[in-house]
Amino acid sequence: MDAARTSTTQTPGDRTFSGRGVVLNYRLQGEGSRSLVCIHGVGSSLEAWEGVAAKLDGTFRILTLDLRGHGRSSMVKGRYEIDDFVGDVLALADHAGFDKFDLAGFSLGGLIAQRLALTHAPRLRKLVLLATVAGRTPEERELVAARLAALQAGDRGSHYDASVSRWLTEGFQQRHPELVARMRQRNAENDPDCYASAYRVLAQTDFGGLIDQINVPTLIATGEEDQGSNPRMAHFMHQRIPGSQLEILPGLRHSILIEAPDLVATLLRRFLAEDDEMREEAGR
Repeated sequence: MDAARTSTTQTPGDRTFSGRGVVLNYRLQGEGSRSLVCIHGVGSSLEAWEGVAAKLDGTFRILTLDLRGHGRSSMVKGRYEIDDFVGDVLALADHAGFDKFDLAGFSLGGLIAQRLALTHAPRLRKLVLLATVAGRTPEERELVAARLAALQAGDRGSHYDASVSRWLTEGFQQRHPELVARMRQRNAENDPDCYASAYRVLAQTDFGGLIDQINVPTLIATGEEDQGSNPRMAHFMHQRIPGSQLEILPGLRHSILIEAPDLVATLLRRFLAEDDEMREEAGR
């Protein structure tokens, strides 16, 4: 459901952290005063945030990571649970010295972020849920269950081929054929067992009945043409998370981090830093 890695190049900023029986690859960048943790989606990696992070590093100290089973983190075999991911994120945040932080999650990362907000709210300043899910209808549950079944049966190729058109608009694909080709290649490099384990968490997790308990300021955004994390779900979350803000991004599909990083960065900066700006105005 999520765009695959766009790069596998080790950068000087990449580091590793060992804990909880897993080695996590992560990156710290930016010299800003606010701590921001960003979580990617299924089959992706921390590189998915590169375009967004590059626009934010003057305001934020940004922590991105490869989830277990992804990128250059440990290829942990077996069944994954949502709390495995939550525990990894919190352990890494502790390691980075992020006592209290803003949190942004994309797709599966948004589910992890929802869970973290429900179980560890005191750690968070603000929450951003990008192209993620909650409150699936029976028909939507059937569709994602069918995709999971295909993956578990080993049918990775058709799953990915069908996904590209859900992720990116045709115009973007036509303008960036080399990027699409790299994404296909990186997807083929994903460990199939780890991918299926992570996708099961995405397919079978839904906090729709609990998100009214989220009590941190929340921004919800998704693409107008996103089929899997569709505007109906975004409106559902907006209606249930008290005081939340909602942005439906015109003409975009699922992979908003890849297709519209400048727009996403603008939304994040405006939402996450608005308290700082209000304080500056009050002090003038």
